[in-house]
Amino acid sequence: MTETGTAPRNLITPDGLARLQDELRRLRYDERPKVVETVSWAAGNGDRSENGDYIYGKKRLREIDRRIRHLLKRMDIAEVVDPALQGNLDRVFFGATVTYADSQDRERTVRIVGVYEVRHEAGEISWISPVARALLKKQEGDVVKLRTPGGVEEIEVVEISYGGNADR
Repeated sequence: MTETGTAPRNLITPDGLARLQDELRRLRYDERPKVVETVSWAAGNGDRSENGDYIYGKKRLREIDRRIRHLLKRMDIAEVVDPALQGNLDRVFFGATVTYADSQDRERTVRIVGVYEVRHEAGEISWISPVARALLKKQEGDVVKLRTPGGVEEIEVVEISYGGNADR
């Protein structure tokens, strides 16, 4: 809950929601049944106190069930925002792929996505991250101040697009 007593927004792209749904499906219908089968088999082997298959299987079941509950909660409060439907293409909003340059003219491309769908290896950053917050509502050519652990840095918005994943 936030200070105002409302739940934090859970913005997510259609791709991000599909990935969460795929993970949920995999856990529910592939992984969990296999672990249940192993635990059932191990339980039939007698003494459970020293039965590694049984002990590990029960632990893994708890982990899977916890992850399933987490995914269901995230999806239940998800607000799907489709970047392809963005009408204002000249400003940075949720779902935008943004190329920006730092003070040494090094360019970086990021895609602004939901908190629960971030994949850093794909150049995705959360919409509540410091970089995304600095970029939101900006236009190409805008120079913004970004607070970093090393101090304030200026970055310039080089390009904005709404068509897919970020290149690195």
